[in-house]
Amino acid sequence: MKGKRKRRENNYSMESYLIYGRARTPKWDYSHHLVPPITSSCTYRLDSAQRGAQGFVEFAHSNDEVTVQSKAPIYIYERLGEPTKDMIEETLAHAERGGTAVTFATGMAAVSGVLGILCATGDEIIAHRMLYGCTYSLLTNWYPRYKINVRFVDLTNLDSLHRSITRRTRIIYFETPVNPTLELIDIRKIAEIVAEENRKRSKEHRIWVVVDNTFATPFCQRPLEHGADFIVHSLTKNIGGFGTDMGGAVVGPMWSRDRLLLYRKDFGGSLSAKSAWPILVYGLPTLSLRTRQQERSAMEIARFLESEEHVDFVNYPGLPSHPQHELAKRQMLDYDGNFAPGFMIYFTVKGRTPRERKMRGEKVINYLAKNAYTVTLAVSLGNIRTLVEHPGSMTHAAIPAEEQVKKGIDPGGIRLSIGLERVDDIIYDLHQALNTL
Repeated sequence: MKGKRKRRENNYSMESYLIYGRARTPKWDYSHHLVPPITSSCTYRLDSAQRGAQGFVEFAHSNDEVTVQSKAPIYIYERLGEPTKDMIEETLAHAERGGTAVTFATGMAAVSGVLGILCATGDEIIAHRMLYGCTYSLLTNWYPRYKINVRFVDLTNLDSLHRSITRRTRIIYFETPVNPTLELIDIRKIAEIVAEENRKRSKEHRIWVVVDNTFATPFCQRPLEHGADFIVHSLTKNIGGFGTDMGGAVVGPMWSRDRLLLYRKDFGGSLSAKSAWPILVYGLPTLSLRTRQQERSAMEIARFLESEEHVDFVNYPGLPSHPQHELAKRQMLDYDGNFAPGFMIYFTVKGRTPRERKMRGEKVINYLAKNAYTVTLAVSLGNIRTLVEHPGSMTHAAIPAEEQVKKGIDPGGIRLSIGLERVDDIIYDLHQALNTL
């Protein structure tokens, strides 16, 4: 019967799976609820000392002979595990085609978690030259204290990766599309270089490929299918979708689950049940629907921006003018194999000097902040509302200004996260703002 049920579930689309998850799961013992209830208890009653002891034995032992896959887990304390986030983890692992997923309180907690289990003092991380500002801060301000070296490399240049790998290298880390420039990195090519290098190494000294897939979401791109080892997500963004709750996740091979659970237990950063619930009930079930609409709008808006006289250039993977458009068509595909270029746009206004572009970019953003109805000045992304921000002074302010230019952030660069508003309304607001230049 169990095998028959599994085959039946596999006959359905990913869109349906994101709504229902597993038809039945031992993680949830409320069989009469159509929607999972919110867990409001941090600790759980145990029937006996023996059951409590068994719960601690089973925690983070999913790869030993002890397994809880065939029966309900013994819940002890929310930081160790609880039903809501356990169900999110099942669904996310399936959505990304991974062996397992472990949730965290934020995306940065997830980044810290996966790097924490893969490297140690004396190791080295190779990261793309451009990263989200807080990730950059983690790698440059905190990891040197642990004697973990970080080298920033242009990973669009594969020769530079070849030259940068040393015997100490343990992780290749990058985002694709890159925040905020929408540059793309060829996951498969990176994975092939790492696989070649790993053939010369012992298992203990192998290199791992870690990809931040927040901008794309599993709907648009699944890095594990292209050879990556681990994926990190900020669930706060388009997977959550409504901007109400923070969360993060790591997706990877099954052997990593116990290490990630122990890291989460000991370092904290556990996703709360109340934050997990909206992501499970509203975010994941509507991901496909929301992203399809956002993509349609993003394409129209990107074309509009390309036609605007005050715009210097537009980076959107769906445009033929994107320098890596062909890579996007190979790498960014939805579950049906259709091109899925995402919902993020990066563009720069015209100006004779970097200073002038910065001033003109700020003028556009300030107009939108004060006058636009469908475009909101705010950090974050993947919301049902269209959000605009100035990366140089906001999300990437941790990167020194001179380094921003070297890494590809133009002083006048503007990042757009497209929401669910009527596309004509978004274009109207952008047109009015650009007309102030």
